[in-house]
Amino acid sequence: MKKLIFVLAVIALLFNACKKYQGDVPEIHPVQFKVITSYASADLAKVLPIAKVKLTFKNNKNNKENYYFTKTDGTFSLDSISPGSYDISASIEISATEYSTLTGEIVDKNVIFNASEKARTITIKNDQSINLKLISGPTGPWAIKQIYFAGSNTTTGASFRDQFIEIYNNSDSVLYADSLYIGEALGIQNFTATNIYRQTNSQYDWSKAQGMPTNIDANNDYVYARALLMIPGTGKQYPVKPGTSIILAQTAVNHKAPFTGSDGKTISARDPSLTIDLSGADFEAYYAPFLAKPLASDVDNPLVSNVEVLSYNGTDLILETSGRMGYVIFKNTGSTPIKDLPKYPYPTIAAPSANADKFYQIPRSLIIDAVETQTNVATSRVPKKLVANLDALYTYVPNGIYSSQSVIRKTESTVNGRIILKDTNNSAEDFDYLTLANPRGFK
Repeated sequence: MKKLIFVLAVIALLFNACKKYQGDVPEIHPVQFKVITSYASADLAKVLPIAKVKLTFKNNKNNKENYYFTKTDGTFSLDSISPGSYDISASIEISATEYSTLTGEIVDKNVIFNASEKARTITIKNDQSINLKLISGPTGPWAIKQIYFAGSNTTTGASFRDQFIEIYNNSDSVLYADSLYIGEALGIQNFTATNIYRQTNSQYDWSKAQGMPTNIDANNDYVYARALLMIPGTGKQYPVKPGTSIILAQTAVNHKAPFTGSDGKTISARDPSLTIDLSGADFEAYYAPFLAKPLASDVDNPLVSNVEVLSYNGTDLILETSGRMGYVIFKNTGSTPIKDLPKYPYPTIAAPSANADKFYQIPRSLIIDAVETQTNVATSRVPKKLVANLDALYTYVPNGIYSSQSVIRKTESTVNGRIILKDTNNSAEDFDYLTLANPRGFK
């Protein structure tokens, strides 16, 4: 009898083992996976080190992150990783001295190279690999410091009315905000639409947009702006000291206190602790002059300067509350006025109508800083909008929509009392979050 029980147990184990490995089902058993990093520039690849590239694997099921470093040949092999969906990024920082010595190009700050692939599916097959091409991106004196897109509770808070963007002087000199542009980077918000041209990464294929020149890299050398705003000024009207910031509010009022809307009715938050005071903002977006039916909450604070609106989306500067957006800041260093830059419609398969919306094409070379945000729900994330040398991955608030949380850039160091913010062009590394958005706060 004992022998029979033993035999049956063995058969059951064998059956379960066979059943366990049937099909290409994620997270069944660990597999082998190899990462191969290299520089996108063949010339730089000849002189720059490829060892100790930092690799980050973020599991999109549980948001757990694991870190590794490449060997001297730029590769790293994982002998045991669970199948599933991962955001994989690579980053290496080369000191200014080493970079100048190796390349002969004089730079005054460290150079950071990034590469990434979002939502890479690792199956149950062994010996899979990924090739990541490292590209350097801009790190400028201005940095997007805080984005409060989530808003606060729609019943007891201020809903989306209290949103803002904070931009920081990350340099050691006075900067002037005059003619600084803020743009929302346009991108597709789903994986299912079939009426548009897509790239292999599922994002819009702008090269197929009507009227697009054929002699440019429309997808990688440009960003397309859904909303485009400009800080006004005469050139030196709005100085910003080192280590300080400017706040661009959707509506520059104290959202903790009742205020009168443009329709004469009182607007208030039932629980003021969920929202913030934006009456001290430096700038606000006032869309009422452009709309037939403006929002009652879009009131004009006469003590706060309005930004110039080159293009807009919706009825106010309403940031995507789930977070699926990209943000860029830039200044014009070219000869063409920004308002005269070309505009293109969505790359639809069917020809767009004569009155179809068109969007500004912003040269990537003008961009000073860029941040991509996503939803906290991994299954609801959308194709990446910004190329890796603008932002390798993305950031998000853990509690999601209407949570009162904001994303905020991390403090890297403090020099003579001036806070320097982290800027590696990888928002997954550079940003943290605040449980309650805090204009001019730090993390």
